[in-house]
Amino acid sequence: MPHEPFADLVLRGGAVHTVDPLQPGAQAAAVGAGRIVAVGSDAEMVARIGPRTRVVELRGRTVLPGFQDAHVHPMIGGLARLRCELHDSHGRETYLAIVRDYARYRPDVEWITGGGWSMDDFPGGTPRREDLDRVVPDRPVFLPNRDGHGAWVNSRALELAGVDATTPDPVDGRIERDPDGTPTGTLHEGAMHLVERLVPPDSQADLEAALVLAQGYLHSLGITSWQEAWLTPDMRAAYRAVAARGELTARVVGALWWDRSRGLEQVDELLAARAEGHIGRFRPTSVKIMQDGVLENHTGALLTPYLDLDGRATDNRGLSFVEPKLLRQAVTRLDFEGFQVHVHAIGDRATREALDAFEAARAANGPTDGRHHIAHIQLIHPSDLPRFAELNVTANAQPLWACHEAQMDELTIPFLGPERATWQYPFGSLLRAGARLAMGSDWSVSSPNPLVEMEVAVNRVAPDSRDVVPPLLPREAVSLEDAMRAFTMGSAYVQHHDDTTGSLTPGKLADLIVLDRNVFDRAAGPIGDAQVVATWIEGEAVFEDGAFDG
Repeated sequence: MPHEPFADLVLRGGAVHTVDPLQPGAQAAAVGAGRIVAVGSDAEMVARIGPRTRVVELRGRTVLPGFQDAHVHPMIGGLARLRCELHDSHGRETYLAIVRDYARYRPDVEWITGGGWSMDDFPGGTPRREDLDRVVPDRPVFLPNRDGHGAWVNSRALELAGVDATTPDPVDGRIERDPDGTPTGTLHEGAMHLVERLVPPDSQADLEAALVLAQGYLHSLGITSWQEAWLTPDMRAAYRAVAARGELTARVVGALWWDRSRGLEQVDELLAARAEGHIGRFRPTSVKIMQDGVLENHTGALLTPYLDLDGRATDNRGLSFVEPKLLRQAVTRLDFEGFQVHVHAIGDRATREALDAFEAARAANGPTDGRHHIAHIQLIHPSDLPRFAELNVTANAQPLWACHEAQMDELTIPFLGPERATWQYPFGSLLRAGARLAMGSDWSVSSPNPLVEMEVAVNRVAPDSRDVVPPLLPREAVSLEDAMRAFTMGSAYVQHHDDTTGSLTPGKLADLIVLDRNVFDRAAGPIGDAQVVATWIEGEAVFEDGAFDG
């Protein structure tokens, strides 16, 4: 019998969770020429060890396939870390202190930008310009909130933009106002552009630096592949430049941006952008359509109106950013042209409009391999749950939001009412209806840590609220196995990478990670407390913790 070739890397003495139903668990794995060559027992790996083989003694630690984030904004997250970063902080006074210090130490910066504030830190979710005026009176300030659907600005920014009591709301947004019509300093959705258009554009060097910074951070969390959920031409150029230098180690699918102010004439431009072709591990083959806003500022599109604080129906059903007829035409054309379509849908009406569009595309084009997906899926009417499986549309979930927190309890549930509030984040119902589930973080909106996100998917409680608050709709929880599959094979399917990644199957690429514990062992502690200690892509280490002794 011929001798098995020696491996480049052997990991042994631990728990190997393959996410492969044909061989779900093992003790050890071997890597050669960038691929998984064997999975099995420690004894079976002995023959794979040669004089140049690196042997990692796991000592009970866990090996998993690399995580894949199906909806994330790394370049925005990286830029935030280079600017006035608020994402990891909370409270009005804390934000103001950060802004004050940032402005003080950067007197040459024309605009104060960055952002990441949380709506639940302000009454009604709307901060005021006067607070920013106190800390930065002489320069314009533009700070998007953590979900990117609103911005906090100071009086100087409003003045430069010419936004005052006489300025009408744009069709796709709203200016928050005092009773006399004076802008308060919060701009929702399309109203942000009234000021944002004046902010100096990011330089190519800044975008590239942001991408490299973000990539290192994501690798440290075990993320080996992602879908960039908003790709502007400048961002695309930055990805291509980093990839051309061989510095893009992650596998990235870029979602080209659908301009909601235009129509089908932009398809030719999207085709031209895709025709630039993939470079290295970057492929711009998806198109992102934002169909509505968010529930907290009442721009998420609902089938029936929002309620007021007294529980009475208002006349506001939110915003559909793309007219439904045009959405059906756009999705049908994009599907015909071989694009994947990635739709942002928060409200139940936006989700239905997206499903209707995918149904129209299938009727016109027949089944395709577009692997279309709807991201966020916060509110789904029960009658629409089976349509995901029927139309082969992947449910792209951001599980960290599926819990009780101030934003949910104070800014969402009261305005939906008791029945509708029970339709939120129906991950369990989607799986029971036969849907395919992928998962992503939407970072920089929320943490990109898949282990924390999986804990919420399983428990429906935020890690900082363990044993303090009840779970949100526990019947919609999923098992850890299902959550793990969504962050590996589910997202790999969306990326068209499932034939080469997503599980530790011999022959697949060696994109794998090591955790400091076995998250499937309840005695090892909460899922979200686990740490990634090493990440490999095609057998090459892209992250190793300083204390990793493998």
